[in-house]
Amino acid sequence: MVTIPITKRGAEKLKTELHRLKTVERPGVIAAIAEARAQGDLSENAEYDAAKDRQGFVEGRIQEVEGKLSVAQIIDPTTLDAGGRVVFGATVELEDEESGDTVKYQIVGEDEADLKLGLVNISSPIARALIGKEQGDTAEVKAPGGLRRYEVMSVSYT
Repeated sequence: MVTIPITKRGAEKLKTELHRLKTVERPGVIAAIAEARAQGDLSENAEYDAAKDRQGFVEGRIQEVEGKLSVAQIIDPTTLDAGGRVVFGATVELEDEESGDTVKYQIVGEDEADLKLGLVNISSPIARALIGKEQGDTAEVKAPGGLRRYEVMSVSYT
């Protein structure tokens, strides 16, 4: 069975979503279907069709989240000891060698990635280029705008 890495924070986020889907969304859809059924003829009932569509979406998402959690390998970055190397869950401060700009990224799982928050997907080009690097190393990233070079300024596990 293939496991999918996810940070502790990401797993909690998925668990919260699953709880909301099961305790809020599912009962709400059931109530909407019951209300639409009470209106009579189901063949021309748009509210019924919309509620059934919503039910399909909610049930599908519940299955998807449960599936992800069942194969998740939960990693707590604070317990990592990778000897200063960039690994899954590590937070990396980088300096663009061309512009001198600095950026800070944490390498996370697919469901957690949000570039605006500095969370990059483990399978993204920048994360793949950084894995295994240490402070002082240079990572070359093939970006859509061409080859970018970043110097690893620091690696932390928070």
